[in-house]
Amino acid sequence: MKEDEILENIKYKPNLKTILKKVKSLRKKIYLKQIENLPRFKVWEVNGNFIRKKICEDFVNLGQHYHFKFIPKNEFWLDQGSSAEKQFYIDHLLVENRLMKKGASYTKSFEIASKVEKKERQKSSFARKLKQFFIKSKSPKKVHKKIFKNINQNLKIWIVNGEAVRDFLDISFAGGSHGYTDNYIPKNEVWLDDSILPNERKFILIHELHERRLMNQKKLTYLEAHKSATKIEDFCRKHPIKINTEFEKEIKLQ
Repeated sequence: MKEDEILENIKYKPNLKTILKKVKSLRKKIYLKQIENLPRFKVWEVNGNFIRKKICEDFVNLGQHYHFKFIPKNEFWLDQGSSAEKQFYIDHLLVENRLMKKGASYTKSFEIASKVEKKERQKSSFARKLKQFFIKSKSPKKVHKKIFKNINQNLKIWIVNGEAVRDFLDISFAGGSHGYTDNYIPKNEVWLDDSILPNERKFILIHELHERRLMNQKKLTYLEAHKSATKIEDFCRKHPIKINTEFEKEIKLQ
């Protein structure tokens, strides 16, 4: 997902007051554990799958109040499965929150915060191990972990090392993507972040597959295809019994 393009003006449905009431009533299902206690913020690991199903499909990896109004002002939320990268995300959120509080747009704040985050990522032992490879080659082989599904010779779905993608290819990579939105991904591949839990993979993938098909076959723009894919994903999250049928249907249309 390309957060910096689609989240500047999120339209919450239902309205924000309803969302805030829902967050309060569902608190026990949203909050998993507090992982940091900063001077001005509590950092929580939250149930991203539940949030995407019940509150906002576009919450992925991290968030703060001035971007997602349903997050309390004194809290940062990190999606479960992101603990290995928590310090990078906290650094990002501190900058993004400060700038947006002063009135900066999300896009500008995200851009500046991402530069800070990227500098911190390059200092990690994980990034140092892979640095030489990415200096010499832009090949995706170092981020491939395992095949999720080999559909045909024209399309492979890979589970990838999301941290490596964010460190060296695209700091905004979150959830999943494909070659028709991001040019670092081969056109015949769909990527799924390894931080996405197994029980949520098909919901993310049906979004990416539908979006990819509309951009490839129907020549829709990214934003047009994303809007349609979001509707399909939301439907499946609300009717999980239908996910396998809808997923296989989308596979056949690729």
